[in-house]
Amino acid sequence: MTSILVTGGTGTLGRLVVERLRADGHEVRVLSRHSRPHAVDLREGGPGLDAAVAGVDAIVHCASSPRGGDERAAANLVAAARRAGVRHLVYISIVGVDRVPFGYYRSKHTVERLVEESGLGWTVLRATQFHDLLVMVFQALAKPPVMLLPAGVRDQPVEVAEVAGRLAELAVGEPAGRVPDLAGPEVRTFESLARAYRAATGRRRAVVNVPLAGKAYRAFRSGGHLAPRRAVGKGTFEEYLARRFGGAGGR
Repeated sequence: MTSILVTGGTGTLGRLVVERLRADGHEVRVLSRHSRPHAVDLREGGPGLDAAVAGVDAIVHCASSPRGGDERAAANLVAAARRAGVRHLVYISIVGVDRVPFGYYRSKHTVERLVEESGLGWTVLRATQFHDLLVMVFQALAKPPVMLLPAGVRDQPVEVAEVAGRLAELAVGEPAGRVPDLAGPEVRTFESLARAYRAATGRRRAVVNVPLAGKAYRAFRSGGHLAPRRAVGKGTFEEYLARRFGGAGGR
């Protein structure tokens, strides 16, 4: 049995990692800002963080926020892991963080470098966007009478449970450095994904593609966030929609 700490262990991804590891018989500690006994804000660090990492064999770092602070949180976690002599640090990143000049992606790429230069045994897995994230985006875009989509953008969503399973496998293995990306089974136009969401939810919204400006948009449009050669995921967006909304979805 391995002792493993999962940061962000109550989030969309982290809770599934925790469930998988516990189902496999491992001792798991959950760290998040509000989950006792390890209620810790990684951006602040402190004695609570040292207590959380003490005696664990591995850490799966899932905690992240697009609102900022990931770099400071990772630096605090790395420092605590070094003090505790943790053997293995596993980090979940995003496909394209080194190709798309988007603020959150740049932050994730910086954290990758902190992990790589930590002096710890490390593993980094990059994944494409989760189905859940796309639904959040489409829910926001569907509030007005017309869904305005970024023209020419494609996506390759992946099932979050598959990413969680892979992270659990990596956590109990030896440090492996940068491992092959995990991407969803299909590269789809953003419009086709939006129409599938609209069909599954019964939303009656016109869909309009709008060209945007900027380096980040151009990088997304050129597919910098895609990994078509790593389309190893199994679950499709329509299958996810059917589970969540009870419909069949549609293209």
